[in-house]
Amino acid sequence: MKIIVLGAGRVGQSVARSLAAEQNDLVVVDTDEESLKHLEEVEELQTVVGYASHPEVLREAGAEDADMIIAATDSDETNIVAIQIAYSLYRTPQKIARIRSAEYVREQNLFKNDNIPIDTIISPEQLITDHVERIIEHPGALQVIDFADSKVRLVGVRVQAKAPMDGWPLSHLQQLLGKLDTRVVAIYRGSKDEEDSGADEKVVVEKSIIPDGRTIIHAEDVIFFMGRRRDTAKVKAQFYHDEVPCRRIMIAGGGNIGLLLARKLEDRYAVKIVEMDPDRSMYLASMLEETSVHTGDAADIELMKKEYIEAMDVYCALTNDDEANILSAMLAKKRGARKVMSLINRPAYVDLIEDGMIDVAISPQQITIGALLTLTRQGDVVAVHSLRRGSAEALEGVAKGDSQTSQLVGRYVSDLNLPESASIGVVVRGDKVMIAHHDLMIESEDHLILLITDKRDIHAVEKLFQVGFGFV
Repeated sequence: MKIIVLGAGRVGQSVARSLAAEQNDLVVVDTDEESLKHLEEVEELQTVVGYASHPEVLREAGAEDADMIIAATDSDETNIVAIQIAYSLYRTPQKIARIRSAEYVREQNLFKNDNIPIDTIISPEQLITDHVERIIEHPGALQVIDFADSKVRLVGVRVQAKAPMDGWPLSHLQQLLGKLDTRVVAIYRGSKDEEDSGADEKVVVEKSIIPDGRTIIHAEDVIFFMGRRRDTAKVKAQFYHDEVPCRRIMIAGGGNIGLLLARKLEDRYAVKIVEMDPDRSMYLASMLEETSVHTGDAADIELMKKEYIEAMDVYCALTNDDEANILSAMLAKKRGARKVMSLINRPAYVDLIEDGMIDVAISPQQITIGALLTLTRQGDVVAVHSLRRGSAEALEGVAKGDSQTSQLVGRYVSDLNLPESASIGVVVRGDKVMIAHHDLMIESEDHLILLITDKRDIHAVEKLFQVGFGFV
């Protein structure tokens, strides 16, 4: 596809890198020459310097024959105007815009028909809020993703020592669950077999495992399982048994994400927000009904003592400053908060701190990219989610055609020509959710939910969902 990305900020750069890695023809537009120079020299991307909403800049970027425009600047208004101009002048087929302001999004008819012709709105703040809320709702979970209109749930969890499955082969899981059915689709395991270059110390190198019934589960493994949404808690309890209900939550940072999250949680949990800006604190207090708002620095030890950080079930560091988020989250963990999460924009920081003092590193780029990748996939792929810092993907695709035109329809799961890194977890047929056992035959219109641990195999999986010539 020929894609134009407007904006070379953190979101724009991450989107551009990810889409370019999948052999799309990409051009990035921004006014910041330094950012574009980096993309040209390091990422080898085409760039155009100029204002994203100016017609001549869009023309220079190739909007006349672009398949998709992604408006991801920091300005909602620039994104809206750029999309409108691209449509008015060039009738660009697919138009995606990053819209941060809830004032725009809540106007349901604003982006319909030809009013403002945005096909898909991406709101990183809303996506992050939903992501954090799902993790809070599932103590012990590292990632929680819904598929098939929320009928199916994919959960990632770190195995606790002495949990029911610790030290047992995967075949033992069915004995613990009884009639309840689930599928473990991937295991990530740390290894100290490789030495750090130039040093005597061993380093932990994570490797992915496609499990079978003989695979032994170990404490500290990160496992991903799929199943019916209603079964999530019971399955997770076999790998993470310390199921203490979550009641008290502290949020550091009262920006857009902090405010959205507090709004969603305050009627079910005791929520506190710590915000440095006194004026913003006043605004938060006026917008929230049940949340307790405090003005101060979340990295202030005395303030944390005063607000009983040791009694918090969850601490979420959600400011715009990566360093401040990491520091305050580590402090909260040290002072007794049971689970800490930190919003981290820089990928290098995510690699550095995840699996250490911070329980969950929240990457806005990876959360946002999943929503965009869905729109660029080949075949009938309806949902994509990026996992494990972008090295893996979970996707939902629809089987089309018949046994003559499809590589899926009319075949048993055991006979599908899947790449080694791909595993089907669940098949959804209408309202029926079926675990993808080897003797399940795929029918037309089935929704298949897969996890692929090696992104190099993504296109091979996509091709399975394409129908051959002659299918109408």
